[in-house]
Amino acid sequence: MKKKIYDFLIMNAGIILLSFGVYFFKIPNGFSTGGVSGIGTILGTAVTIFSPATWILIINLFLLIVGFVFLGKETGIKTIYCSIAYSLITMLLEKVAPVSSPLTNQPFLELVYAMLLTSIGSAIIFYKNASSGGTDIVALILKKFSNMDVGKSLLCTDFIIAAYSFFVFGIQSGLYSLLGLFFKAFLVDGVIDNFRSCKYFVVITDKPQEIVEYITSTLHHGVTTNKATGEFTHSDKTIIHTVCKRIEAIYLQIKIKQIDPHAFIIITTTSEIIGRGFRSV
Repeated sequence: MKKKIYDFLIMNAGIILLSFGVYFFKIPNGFSTGGVSGIGTILGTAVTIFSPATWILIINLFLLIVGFVFLGKETGIKTIYCSIAYSLITMLLEKVAPVSSPLTNQPFLELVYAMLLTSIGSAIIFYKNASSGGTDIVALILKKFSNMDVGKSLLCTDFIIAAYSFFVFGIQSGLYSLLGLFFKAFLVDGVIDNFRSCKYFVVITDKPQEIVEYITSTLHHGVTTNKATGEFTHSDKTIIHTVCKRIEAIYLQIKIKQIDPHAFIIITTTSEIIGRGFRSV
């Protein structure tokens, strides 16, 4: 239950970041870096019968059906929640903090903030096995049925939408939109990889039992050991191999030094650990 509450709060933080980035920076500047927010920004300007937030809601509801069919029930339910919450927060911001023009006269600065907020927000949502709806659903489908990263999938699905902004908002906004699209594609993958990154430990020690006991009983991770001989000292050693999450790596490193101050520790970072307790294929 604690993990579910934690995941729910983290997912909502991603939704809030995404909503703020779209409403305060993307829509006022006409940045159409793809996605439903890009379509909503374009349609909100070209077809004024609905506001951008209303267009976002309408298109999301249509694409949610596609998500249920291809992504399954769990991801579909999370996506429904995220997309509706994202649309409602955007509509709420229209009421409580109306914005009719860019916050500053520095479009590049606003593009940076737009991409940072929306990319980090989207990456958090993707990391929790959900999406904010719209073309993010298409990106998840491409990721599911191919070996493409989420960011590259977004680049493929959103390029046409971003290019169309040239005709609606002019050359400057179009160029900024394409720049933001490429920026977002790589930033999303970078943030997701950072969330997934784990630590691989190789420990050479004279006291393997206590270290192994801590890893298996406290951290609840598997351990592989093998015997070795130190050629400098000609003494028998044990090599311990294990992987753990980043926050666990700090505790493990401290514990190893407490147990065996002379242990030799090699720590490497990886974002691709496939197996029980980590990622499935």
